[in-house]
Amino acid sequence: MCTTYVAVRVADRLRAAGGVVSLPRLVRLNPAVEYKTRGNAALAMETDLTSETAFGIVCDTVETLALAEEPRTSPGVVVAGLDRNSSEKIPDNVTEFTRRAFRTQLTLDEAIGIIDGHSWHHAGYSGGEGRSPTGRGRIGGLAAIGALDAVTEWTYEHISYRQTSHRGTPRQVDTDSVFAAADRGYPQVWDTVDRVEGEAVCIPAAPGPILHGIRGDSPESCRTVARQIVSEPIERAATFLTNQGTDAHLSRGRLGQLTDGAGYRIDGIVDSPPETRQGGHVFFEFADTDTEIVVECVAFEPTKRFRDHIRLLRRGDRLTVCGEYDSGTIKLEKFAVRHLVQTERVNPTCPECGRSMASAGRNQGYRCRDCDTETERKASRQLRRDIDEGWYEVPPCARRHIANPLVRGGFDAPVHPEK
Repeated sequence: MCTTYVAVRVADRLRAAGGVVSLPRLVRLNPAVEYKTRGNAALAMETDLTSETAFGIVCDTVETLALAEEPRTSPGVVVAGLDRNSSEKIPDNVTEFTRRAFRTQLTLDEAIGIIDGHSWHHAGYSGGEGRSPTGRGRIGGLAAIGALDAVTEWTYEHISYRQTSHRGTPRQVDTDSVFAAADRGYPQVWDTVDRVEGEAVCIPAAPGPILHGIRGDSPESCRTVARQIVSEPIERAATFLTNQGTDAHLSRGRLGQLTDGAGYRIDGIVDSPPETRQGGHVFFEFADTDTEIVVECVAFEPTKRFRDHIRLLRRGDRLTVCGEYDSGTIKLEKFAVRHLVQTERVNPTCPECGRSMASAGRNQGYRCRDCDTETERKASRQLRRDIDEGWYEVPPCARRHIANPLVRGGFDAPVHPEK
């Protein structure tokens, strides 16, 4: 099943009951959370139906569509009795809860405490026969409500869903039409394909009702690209307001002050040559310039050509790195080169014969063994650097839903976008 599909069905039933329903919000929360869907999605919408009526409709829909036999599922429903047409606002503690949900790990107990404190309706479900309802999804449900005020930057996704009879079979989509549509929509529409890997990333690989999802900066641009894709019949489609592509999960951090399971943007310096290890993962040590605290940074094999940029780094390069911190390692999503080392210290060259001079002993300078010429210190040699200053990112095939593609702009240095 798919959280967005359940939300679309809820919206249909709310309208059928006579309600006005807003454009649904697709809210991506902290991608480092262990108990989550693949993209840690939470959905929220506004309706003018009473909270009691809406709660009954949502619960019945979830109970009908959720895969109750799946032991890892834990859906939750929250309905806030607020009149958004009046001056009534989202409570401050809910908005703050949402802001933390983007970047930290929150508990169900805290979520239920806030929900009950406002006397809102809620329900929790848990997969597996005989299991008591857990409903971790209420964490996301509460956060999605708070996102109505907490999110300041929205993008869009237009999702097309498969007919029931086609689900469980290979998706029938003309890939050439996807790439052609993606080219026409770019850069307003992004992360539709990975042109280097030849992958249509808008088409999910996992089972489920989604046929394809088109992300971009305007709803009409997303719909236009979707209309140009040749595919099997579509059951229904919906456009979502979302915080995808905004880097909402990243906060400013500093080495020595990081929390596991959170995303950060951190300044520092490369402290070791990049090393490719078993599995094709590339590691390097990254240090704080003031405290000399060191952590590892890693570009995993699925980030593909992103690793080639990492391999071009040298000790002493100054960077800003972005990614999830876990047990002393930063899992890289993007980085900015702030300053490149341009020279290296080498043994001096003999001015007489042009050969490299050798050390004359500890603290005794350098001497040419053929000419007996001497000098006190090493020479400086210009380096050839095959990487420029600016921002680099993982390719679309490896990008998290919430990560901000460089092509969207607004970065504080030149960008080198992946297409």
